[in-house]
Amino acid sequence: MATHTLGMALTTALGAATKPGRKLRPGAPHRTGARVLRDSVEAGTFEHAFFVAPARGETDRTLRAARRILDAGRQLRREARAGLRTLTPAESLLTTLTAAGVRVFEEILTLARLNKGRVFPSYDHLADATGLGRATVARALRTLEAIGFLVRQRRFKRIEDAQGPGPRFEQTSNAYRTFLPAVVTRYLPRWMRPAPIPDDVLQRETDHAEEMAGMIRSLTCRELAEAHVGGPLGKVLARLGAAIDRQESESHIDTQPLPNSYLKRTYGLGLDGQHVQPDGHPRAPTLHP
Repeated sequence: MATHTLGMALTTALGAATKPGRKLRPGAPHRTGARVLRDSVEAGTFEHAFFVAPARGETDRTLRAARRILDAGRQLRREARAGLRTLTPAESLLTTLTAAGVRVFEEILTLARLNKGRVFPSYDHLADATGLGRATVARALRTLEAIGFLVRQRRFKRIEDAQGPGPRFEQTSNAYRTFLPAVVTRYLPRWMRPAPIPDDVLQRETDHAEEMAGMIRSLTCRELAEAHVGGPLGKVLARLGAAIDRQESESHIDTQPLPNSYLKRTYGLGLDGQHVQPDGHPRAPTLHP
């Protein structure tokens, strides 16, 4: 899973360029002197929506699934080396999971269970807790994120006692949230797979999606702009949508009798088939000998 992209807009707002027309490279010093990485979000502004407390027994089930995938990846590698099968992209991804990755994942799950889902350890903490090197921890986190076992969000924080003009920022530890990705479920035993969703629940979700689609189709242009776009651009689109709505409303209220007008211009006929003059009065029929 990819990391959240809210930090891209935030980095732009903080002034990511050192000079006009020059973009800041990832990891380059901030124009105020701080080092803030790309896609970083200020700590304390998003955690309430990012962290989720795990359910009872959820961390243990997720860890067992990761260990099963480690064994499945080893089996896939053996079969691929023996020429017994050709690995799919998903299977090749599963073979990248290592014992070190499972150990790092175990520590993150332990923190999630103890801290009600609030997980933001530093690389040094994970290295000390697992007995692995810092570089090994970094590789393990990238592998876990690629498979989908976790999502991580970079964070930065303000430096309160900074000297000089302007705010000062520095990078802080990442925030993590764990998942059981769908790509691994087919390689788990049946008793470890999530229970299937009942048919009545699926039907309710389908009905709800159809109702939402109907509500969206019934919205006016102004309401669509207000619902989907915010800020100054949303206001401009809302005014444009209101103008379109007024134009459509006027066309429905004062409609032109197109068939009658077409017959008058083309054949000089009224709706009853009689010849009419340009002023709209019936024309006397022409007698032919």
